[in-house]
Amino acid sequence: MNVQDIVNTVSQKAGLDQATTEKVVGTIFSVLEHEAEGTSASSFFAKIPGADALAQKYDVMAAPAGGGGGFLSSLQGALGGVLGEKAGALVNGLAALKASGLDLAQIQKAGETLVQQAEAAAGPDLTNQVLGSVPSLKSHLGLG
Repeated sequence: MNVQDIVNTVSQKAGLDQATTEKVVGTIFSVLEHEAEGTSASSFFAKIPGADALAQKYDVMAAPAGGGGGFLSSLQGALGGVLGEKAGALVNGLAALKASGLDLAQIQKAGETLVQQAEAAAGPDLTNQVLGSVPSLKSHLGLG
């Protein structure tokens, strides 16, 4: 199973269009890429072809296009600077998910489906190990 299979399934089960789903999946993968530590994250991404590229496409730590962003962007930058990259990635990722126009129920359904698909692709133990290293992401996705 590759990342496009995951995007297709999440899109179908969460009732989202492809472009929005790709952004949600890429954003969540980007948060995991920045926050999950060690070899478990690299092993996880190795088992899902294309996941790393999608995470980089929607990199939550990249400067916003156009340089602007106003108050929220300033706040994210300040929090990221104070809390370090790990917390900054989560703050930026959650802001990106909310900015995608989805409500909390849609984000949670997409996140739940994404985790189910990741477990099928990378195995439940490895998926839970990676997610376990980012517990606040799990709670924001309604997973625990």
